[in-house]
Amino acid sequence: MNSTTKLIYILEDNDDIREILELLLTADHYEVVGFPDVSSFRKGLLNQVPNTFILDVMLPDGNGIDVCCELKADKSTSDIPVIMMSANYTSEQMSGLCSAEDFISKPFDILDFSRRVASQIDTDAR
Repeated sequence: MNSTTKLIYILEDNDDIREILELLLTADHYEVVGFPDVSSFRKGLLNQVPNTFILDVMLPDGNGIDVCCELKADKSTSDIPVIMMSANYTSEQMSGLCSAEDFISKPFDILDFSRRVASQIDTDAR
């Protein structure tokens, strides 16, 4: 990754959705690392801290809401934008559950998804 390329971590257990997100974001010139579960996501954080997180809510070994709360409580990751994604929650339901900067409902519009990720990346001060 060069110094100007932004890194995005995706926590999504659905292989097809994770692959689509990775392809979309790579096409938008981001470096992307995808994780299928909370355990591998936490291990990834030990290696490198990204510029933005994209978290699914329902996961096989945990819950993206809890992960978001942990990230926002940790001084080393609290200022990094978090985008939550779910087919089972609405934006209104999510607003009181964690301090994510954005919420995207599944299914999602590809152009809207790219625009919203870019918006969070552009506001990232790191």
